[in-house]
Amino acid sequence: MNAEEEVVEKARKAKEASLRLGITPTPVKNAALEKMAENIEKHSDEIIQENKKDVETAKSKNVSFSLIDRLLLNEKRIKDMVEGLRQVASLPDPVGEIVEGWRTRHGLEIRKVRVPLGVIGVIYEARPNVTVDITGLALKAGNAVVLRGGSEALNSNRVLVNLMREAVKNLIDPEAIQLIENPSRELVEVLFKQDRYIDVLIPRGSAQFIKFVRENSLIPVIETGAGNCHIFVNHDADLELATKIIVNAKVQRPAICNAVRKVLIHSKIAEEYLPQLVDVLKGYKVVIKGCEKSRKIVSSIIEATEEDWYEEYMDLTLAVKIVGSVEEAISHINNYGSKHSDAIITSNLQDAELFTRLVDSSTVYVNASTRFTDGGQFGFGAEVGISTQKLHARGPMGLKEITTTKYIVYGAGQVREV
Repeated sequence: MNAEEEVVEKARKAKEASLRLGITPTPVKNAALEKMAENIEKHSDEIIQENKKDVETAKSKNVSFSLIDRLLLNEKRIKDMVEGLRQVASLPDPVGEIVEGWRTRHGLEIRKVRVPLGVIGVIYEARPNVTVDITGLALKAGNAVVLRGGSEALNSNRVLVNLMREAVKNLIDPEAIQLIENPSRELVEVLFKQDRYIDVLIPRGSAQFIKFVRENSLIPVIETGAGNCHIFVNHDADLELATKIIVNAKVQRPAICNAVRKVLIHSKIAEEYLPQLVDVLKGYKVVIKGCEKSRKIVSSIIEATEEDWYEEYMDLTLAVKIVGSVEEAISHINNYGSKHSDAIITSNLQDAELFTRLVDSSTVYVNASTRFTDGGQFGFGAEVGISTQKLHARGPMGLKEITTTKYIVYGAGQVREV
């Protein structure tokens, strides 16, 4: 069997397994998730050793710090993965939920019932935790997975998938968990053509990568977009609170998609607040770019180009812009943002409502960090991704977002007369 045939065969096996998984009782699925958690926990040392191989290889290629951060697995991150699996197991099973039901004038009983999507294909870059997060959510929602992680994380992904398949073998079909190990880009394009077996494709990565998937896949794609996230500091904001939120959103994990990349400051407070903010951020080694008005206030700010306003900085770089109103802030975000997560810091409820209603993003915050856009933080246990499109799902994608519905109709011999 050559490499292309292997991709097709893995997709076929996943489809076959998904048909059985879709009718698997909730207690069995929960037991499978618990076994996965136990096996990962038990073999954490082995996982860390395999991950070290990936990290060392990446470092030898002089890849960016942000990629190393996404690639790294340590005891805490493994513990988070294990806890995520257990949280997913504790959540209500969406499969079989009767969304609504009614009786027609012909006496037909119609029920709209939640069912699995089937097989979810996921293409992602250097984040091995995604391997576990997505598999756990998919299995709980009755879906099989075909995973294609980045070549940077191959050793990590391989050991994680092997541990999960081993853990579930006496409960569900392990063929429901498939990993494409060959890093060839040509094989990714083979995967794009498996619309016979794969029901939806979810790419996770850079804007360019997601665009490539969208333009080449025959399989329906749910985009998990880039995170060009904004925070707007209104003229009446609590400035101490604003600084606390901005530091958290920028510094904690700057390479993650929910980190802030742009800060907009109302012109009424710019001369007072911008120097304070710059001083604090420089203490965290943040590189600050800005508009002409901001550079007149703080001369050390680097000039921002038009391209900067679109850029999803993956490091400790931040761009600031002075705006004259909440309406101007909204317009800037809708023009340059990526429809991911944006926030307003304000004490004005009217401005907050205007901002939340008009900013066209999947998640909009009032007086809170954009870093909360995360399946775990939202109580989903984990997430398949953060969708920035409006169909089929939007925002952090938990269990319900990876299901669909079907209509089940009960009759007693009715036929349609006209």
